[in-house]
Amino acid sequence: SAGPIAGDHASHCVLWTNDTFAGDVKIEFDYWRMDTIFKYVNIIYIQAAGMGEAPYVDDISAWSDLRAIPYMRTYYNHTKALHVSFAAYDEPDRDYVRARRYPTTDQLAFSELALPPDNFETGLFEPGVKHHFTFIKHGDTLMFQASNGELTRLFTWDTSRFDRLNEGRIGLRHMATRCSRYASFVVSVL
Repeated sequence: SAGPIAGDHASHCVLWTNDTFAGDVKIEFDYWRMDTIFKYVNIIYIQAAGMGEAPYVDDISAWSDLRAIPYMRTYYNHTKALHVSFAAYDEPDRDYVRARRYPTTDQLAFSELALPPDNFETGLFEPGVKHHFTFIKHGDTLMFQASNGELTRLFTWDTSRFDRLNEGRIGLRHMATRCSRYASFVVSVL
């Protein structure tokens, strides 16, 4: 039988920290890509919080029932968060790293949430290879450093065109068909 496809939102997965983190943050962990799929994305959500009005109150754990099926639109329409796509593919051998700032608004469509630049063909994310990731949100700057032991890349985005995030949870999202291993996950408040 056919396995799950990325459009099958019930097969997506989002793992959240129990704690919320305020101010500037640093997130570090080891990452191994375990799949060989050259489509779809892994995402980290940084300081995710609800919009502040019922039912999407600030603490996203209070409305987890509304995310029982983790539709992407629920996240980008109803949360405030920084989003970084990594080990992401739009075609074979063309990976990318991309950042976005949620939410959409009446004046801001999903396509306008991107924080330039997009970073294509990074040379990272080979299956089975250990990578060390460091994400830093400091003021109006978002940084992501990825190293596989042979290659280190630093990606940087300016978030100043959006309101600054102050507090929220950290989440890891896998689209259906994606499989990864994580270790030594540490969040520090700077």
